[in-house]
Amino acid sequence: MATSLLRVPPPRALLRPLVVPERLLLGPGPSNVPHRIQAAGGRQLLGHMHPEVLQVMDEIKAGIQYAFQTQNQLTLAISGSGHCAMEAALFNLLERGDTILVAINGIWGQRAADIARRLGANAYELLKPPGEYFTPQDIEEGLVQHKPSVLFITHGESSTGVLQPLEGLGELCHRHSCLLLVDAVASLGGAPIFMDHQEIDVLYSGSQKVLNSPPGSAPISFSERAREKILRRKTKPPSFYLDIGWLGNYWGCDGEPRRYHHTAPINSFFSLREGLAMLAEIGLESSWERHRANCARLCQGLLDLGLELFVKEEKVRLPTITTVRVPEGYNWKDITAFLMDNHAMEISGGLGPTVGKVLRIGLMGCNSTSENVNRVLRALQDALGSCHRSRL
Repeated sequence: MATSLLRVPPPRALLRPLVVPERLLLGPGPSNVPHRIQAAGGRQLLGHMHPEVLQVMDEIKAGIQYAFQTQNQLTLAISGSGHCAMEAALFNLLERGDTILVAINGIWGQRAADIARRLGANAYELLKPPGEYFTPQDIEEGLVQHKPSVLFITHGESSTGVLQPLEGLGELCHRHSCLLLVDAVASLGGAPIFMDHQEIDVLYSGSQKVLNSPPGSAPISFSERAREKILRRKTKPPSFYLDIGWLGNYWGCDGEPRRYHHTAPINSFFSLREGLAMLAEIGLESSWERHRANCARLCQGLLDLGLELFVKEEKVRLPTITTVRVPEGYNWKDITAFLMDNHAMEISGGLGPTVGKVLRIGLMGCNSTSENVNRVLRALQDALGSCHRSRL
């Protein structure tokens, strides 16, 4: 009788086998996933409170502490993307009426300011044109003028290809009674960052870039200063799911018996564990050098093709994601489509303030190789010779 009430038939598409094409992902992320990490994600599911899963979580925590170069106890992985970690940081640090200074030189600062305003915080913007970075003098002027409790800044601005220098910013913030919050989604593992030494108070990243894991888990760490600010809150964080008190307990960060908070993405944790393990085996310094060297090869090859790099100063080029100006007379969509259709290769156009202005080429984790540099340069040369010069 129940069957007679059905009015929606089974979708035909779901009655066919799943087909996923093989592509080389050289955009700004996600990156290709090595077989070892694929295999880890395909392991049999376990319960989210099983001791074996809690052990994996402890190993992830240690891996994040290594990748971040921190001894912070309040270190864990958010069950969500890098965006989710951004919200977790802001939801826990800010209350209605708090003041945050947001350094904006690309889309991620824009997003952070938007989230802060939704929380009822007073968000002031420190602006630089896309492709440029902030000096300590820029930051200090903003701190003096606005007296924020939190400064947000992006270490690896994936929409523009800028690597923001961080040295001295933590000490500067603390001198002005301000916490330093850093987005390292696009830079972690590909460029040096030292959370404790640089006095960063909250640092977060994502799983799908240099760590070569599927998107859906996001490393994050809070300093003791940040933890104390959270403990002094007058109100609870507006999100239960992202409440760092509950999450810290589930991750064994508070010394108390672990309590159920949410059903974590267990197989994503298996993958993240292996991504962090591979980074530990390679070693941070070796990973940083590999990304630097391959970025330099790519930049020189792009110049040899007659293309113009978007970030002028070599020292602040993000080694994981390179931005190049769309060549005069070309439509960027024609170039990216040509690479996808003829070379099974993804590169991307701009994002946010760089839409229509740049192409973005990512070399992250296992994708950062001299062979991939040569492949993308050959593909671009082919595209420039084949695409119509029809840019509007």
